Amino acid sequence: MRNRNASLFICIVALSVAGCARENDAGALLGTLEWDRIAMPAEVSEPITQILVKEGEHVAADQLLLTLDPRRTQAQVDAAQADVARLTAALDELRHGARIETIDASRAALARAQAGAVNAKLARDRAAEIRKRGLNSQADLDNADAALRQANAETNSARASLDELLHGTRVEDVSQGEAALAQARAQLAQLQVTLSRLSVRATRAGRVDLLPYKLGDRPAQGASLVSLLVGDAPYARVYVPETLRANLTQGARFKVSIDGAAAAFDATVQRIASEPTFTPYYALSGDDASRLAWRAELLLDATDKTKELPAGLPCRASLAEEKKR
Repeated sequence: MRNRNASLFICIVALSVAGCARENDAGALLGTLEWDRIAMPAEVSEPITQILVKEGEHVAADQLLLTLDPRRTQAQVDAAQADVARLTAALDELRHGARIETIDASRAALARAQAGAVNAKLARDRAAEIRKRGLNSQADLDNADAALRQANAETNSARASLDELLHGTRVEDVSQGEAALAQARAQLAQLQVTLSRLSVRATRAGRVDLLPYKLGDRPAQGASLVSLLVGDAPYARVYVPETLRANLTQGARFKVSIDGAAAAFDATVQRIASEPTFTPYYALSGDDASRLAWRAELLLDATDKTKELPAGLPCRASLAEEKKR
């Protein structure tokens, strides 16, 4: 029981001290330290085969960070290249027209069909004459008529095929071939881009903040493989109360204090939101709890010290002395 009462007393004292500290620093803007972030997403779901950087490492633009297994995508690229080659040959065939050997073969097929039609007509005539004498059945004559009609149809088909070869390819067929080839080339280009992005490279110079996957993992498509912190310096994301908003403009100078840092950092207001929001929980203080606040970003001056500051640290920003005057 005594231990519980002692713990309760310590908590009350700590809250009182915190409240006093907050009241003594009523003009401070509370927030967190942030960096601009860039996420490198997985183009496809494939196993990670290489990780070439570590968290906290500085990387240059276009530096290779990690690689995904390219074999499946490479096979798709090979298939698309073969499809492009096939459609290219087919389009060339349409543009050049039929070969003379194909035309000669079609003429021969027409001659064969015509000869068959002549024989079928002779057979039909003989069957009709014999039928008049009553020496065969009506079914024999019907079969001869059917054979003649079939022979004539084959002749017409062979003649149409020869005419098609002689007249050449239609413009519409060439247009369809060109469209099919263009579609195949676009598909190939898309797959080649996907294949190149399996080698994940930094799009900007920065510092590796997070590598959520390990070697051999197979992230889902679109999952963030690498998170980079970019920019020359971090910025303080603070919330400006209504009482200070009217007199605060872009370019105003601030001092940003961070726990653990010996001295405050100089910063400049870069952005102030045009629409207000409610004061976040960690900035609540007395009457301010019921007031709206405007989110602002204070860019810290770039120095060797600010380049190594981590993201997410709580901070307090106060107007510089010259601005207060």
